[in-house]
Amino acid sequence: METAARVALTEGLECVTLRRIAEELAVRPGLISHYFPSAEDLVAEAFSVASTGELDALLPADRPHGTPTQYLARYFALSAGEAYDDISRLWINARHLSRYRPVLRDRVAVQELASDDRLSELIREGVERGEFRTDDPRATAIQILVVLDGLGAHANTDRSDRPAAVMRMAVTTAERELGLAHGTLTEAAPLTGEPAPPH
Repeated sequence: METAARVALTEGLECVTLRRIAEELAVRPGLISHYFPSAEDLVAEAFSVASTGELDALLPADRPHGTPTQYLARYFALSAGEAYDDISRLWINARHLSRYRPVLRDRVAVQELASDDRLSELIREGVERGEFRTDDPRATAIQILVVLDGLGAHANTDRSDRPAAVMRMAVTTAERELGLAHGTLTEAAPLTGEPAPPH
């Protein structure tokens, strides 16, 4: 699954086939089909593994080393720019293909909910600690994710002339919706003791 997830991230879900993954692992395709009788199941699982790995790297469920503000700042720092393009392309790819592939469609829905839940929980923790102000952590999380998705939709295009205000839209949305002063999430103290993400 790690191999299939890597192919999905770097080359696209269309390249995740029984034969291709077998070649990558130097085994016969029949061995792969023993575990995944349908290529659709393999593609859906590759997407799940890749997107879960990225979610865990961007927004860990266990956050022992810092404050909610620091983790949210880290999330935005990691989800901006070229380093995040592979996962943006994967989501674009998965959403497109899920129109025709019910198994993948179900996995996309599960992963979207996982992202909503993870960000909502961080926001809820920040509210409880008095760092954030919002009456509805889930609605705020979804607003942030919608902006990130919108920006991520341009992962395949040149963004060199994009204004700084546009590049900062997700952070601006978060600061506004969470009652934070402008710049809070870009000037937060870096986390210490936190493992580096895979990108």
